[in-house]
Amino acid sequence: MALRFIGIDPDTGQQGSPTVWVDEEKRELVLQGWKPDEELEAECAAFEAPGHAPGIPPNEAVIRIPASMVQMLREACDVAERAGL
Repeated sequence: MALRFIGIDPDTGQQGSPTVWVDEEKRELVLQGWKPDEELEAECAAFEAPGHAPGIPPNEAVIRIPASMVQMLREACDVAERAGL
């Protein structure tokens, strides 16, 4: 796997580590975030996007990423785009 580290949330100190990587082999952004509480997960599962069934498939997860990481997400998108991913 060719993971390229982008960054860790600067506001978490030693107590957490929402993190962003780019997987150049699989052509994916890889995110580590906080688990949602039951209420948020239920709200996401109930959301109906046109053309998609509601719910969260068993092989997917909802994660929370702090807004302080927006710049890291932009950087990850830029890295993926420049690499032609």
